[in-house]
Amino acid sequence: MLSATPSPRIAVAPCRKMPDYEESIRRAGGEAWVLDYSEDAVDTVVRSCSGLLLPGGADVDPARYGAATHPSVTGIESDRDEYEIALVRAALAADLPTFAICRGLQVLNVAAGGSLIQDIPSQVPGALTHVLRHPQNAIAHEVRVTSGSRLAELMRSSLADGCTLRVNSRHHQSAWHVAHGFEVTAVAPDGVIEALELPDALFCVAVQWHPENFVGSGEFLPLFQGLVRSARQRKVR
Repeated sequence: MLSATPSPRIAVAPCRKMPDYEESIRRAGGEAWVLDYSEDAVDTVVRSCSGLLLPGGADVDPARYGAATHPSVTGIESDRDEYEIALVRAALAADLPTFAICRGLQVLNVAAGGSLIQDIPSQVPGALTHVLRHPQNAIAHEVRVTSGSRLAELMRSSLADGCTLRVNSRHHQSAWHVAHGFEVTAVAPDGVIEALELPDALFCVAVQWHPENFVGSGEFLPLFQGLVRSARQRKVR
């Protein structure tokens, strides 16, 4: 009798609100491995998993991308920044399938050499409301998705007019200068970057909204399934 194919192990960088991330990975067919940055060495993580998820959280220290700190920046966790940036760089070097969410997109962009808008309300003229906290799956605005992107491919059944997604939102920062090699694959009506991809990677997709908060209804499950499918293609060293 043939044994079932084991679920690919998806490393998840630690954050304060894990259940929706873990359940989204499980429903997509993966096994979530919640990391401890005081114990799980970056090199060991990259060798021991088949994919990586970077979750949401507090602001990245602007010093990480050579900028002075805006007064709105809060919640900096230096140890977390250091660990996640090192983790991203190792994952990119190993072509480890990676899905980044909210802060995760920002960490990914900074780790690869990009920078951030530190405060959308004060630095983006005509900015939309990008912080709508309750309920967590409340629709805040639309994003326009780039045709032919991995994001468009994964979410094609949900795209209105072939290019529009309705998303939730809880962020006051976003990508500004985009890291070399990455492409912008979704923008909000105010021009704020809402998704990035690394086209040459096995899987490297980042979104600025919170798809994990739709775990109950499954609207954004295809994004997690895309990560898990790509993780199945990668052999753990």
